[in-house]
Amino acid sequence: MIVESHTKINLGLKVLNQRPDSYHNIETVFIEIDFGDKLTIKKLESGCKISSNAGWMPLDSTNLCYKAYEHMSEFADKDLGVSIYLEKRVPAGSGLGGGSANAAETIKSLNSIYELKMSQNDLEQVASQIGSDVPFFIRGKKQVGGGTGTRLTSIDFPMKKKILLVIPEFLIDTGWAYSQIKNKLKSKNNSTNFADLKRNDFLSFNKFFENDFEKIVIPSYPEIGTLKSKLLELGASFASLSGSGSTVYGIFDDEALALKAKSYFYSSHKTILANPI
Repeated sequence: MIVESHTKINLGLKVLNQRPDSYHNIETVFIEIDFGDKLTIKKLESGCKISSNAGWMPLDSTNLCYKAYEHMSEFADKDLGVSIYLEKRVPAGSGLGGGSANAAETIKSLNSIYELKMSQNDLEQVASQIGSDVPFFIRGKKQVGGGTGTRLTSIDFPMKKKILLVIPEFLIDTGWAYSQIKNKLKSKNNSTNFADLKRNDFLSFNKFFENDFEKIVIPSYPEIGTLKSKLLELGASFASLSGSGSTVYGIFDDEALALKAKSYFYSSHKTILANPI
């Protein structure tokens, strides 16, 4: 099988509190976008063999695709031998969920090529054992994520927009970002009601879509704040950090403005013009 492994942006990200297990409860809106990697997946008699065009990619048992193979084999109670070639386009540490998406596509592909007939709920259960973002990519599209990000609710609202991704050369470590944000957590657990998004254009709800990580990341990486301000100046109706970064994205109503903004950043940053799924 050859499969596209789409990524996501976070439309807002609230960090509510730290849990007893040291993870954090969050609330976010995941939006799947049509930019990502490509996976070539083949059956093997046994084991998991991973290769890639990216020299920085770990190819051993620490790779999330390998973890997907292990957990799927455990669920199926047999060795689901697989060869995976990862054609990587998504940079590491970009906040777009590239590795999580790869793992989710591995889960879905193993279910298909081995004709396991697992339900989407079963696939999400396996995905939740691998990483917080992995379950989202089983169904994709638009979902509200709660808990550690694995409690998912599908939503639908109009979003015929162009999304410009501006990806700096540096990466931001998610563990560092969470370790820093504990000092910024509010005492109240203020959850957001996203129900009205089903009936209204999301831009009416900008007040909901703050990314709490910007309070941490922008002081330490001022370029993030500069990129966000410039996207708004160039005509984006909304701009934000995705996840804990380092990608900054702008949402444009006008494709011509999006293309003009892309040309502005093109010489200094990796830029991708994407569409919501």
